[in-house]
Amino acid sequence: MGRWEPNARGRLAEAALRLYAEQGFERTTVAEIAEAAGLTERTFFRHFADKREVLFYGTEMALDLLTRTIAEAPASASPMDAVGAALESFGTFFQEDPERVRRRDAVVSASTELRERELVKLDAFASAMAGALRERGTPEPAAGLAVEAGLAAFKVAYARWVAAEPGKAGRTDEQDLPRLFRTSLAELQKILTDRTSA
Repeated sequence: MGRWEPNARGRLAEAALRLYAEQGFERTTVAEIAEAAGLTERTFFRHFADKREVLFYGTEMALDLLTRTIAEAPASASPMDAVGAALESFGTFFQEDPERVRRRDAVVSASTELRERELVKLDAFASAMAGALRERGTPEPAAGLAVEAGLAAFKVAYARWVAAEPGKAGRTDEQDLPRLFRTSLAELQKILTDRTSA
């Protein structure tokens, strides 16, 4: 096999997702992933530290997107508006390849180990976003509350989006993650307003 493998990372990621879906994450080996991609184990380890990283390799890019969007929000934006803009951008990123995101979600949801890793990732997102808000001058606990509220709304929207049947007529709102996120934020605001006025 030659030294240069075009799109090796993408081929490995696609082979891994397919094998994880067919036989489960735990039962799939790095050797099987490399073979299915037509590559070597050595090539696999040039791109990924281990077989979990195939599912989490975009974390640094996502952290950058979230924190950069908060940092670049207009000075007049409230902490919640800055968090909302960041998470809406994150949702737009998911929209680029919804089938892959849904397949990944099914694999992660089926594994306790991967669900725990996903929680660690979300905690890193929350910490980084709260740090970006503090750099904008938002004190605690407001920074942490804005991030946690935004993430709660995003999780609800994401669950609806993942469960939606792609291409089903009459369900286009359920297939637009940024729109679902905005709807979830509006619902959260209504719940908090109702609580305040009670």
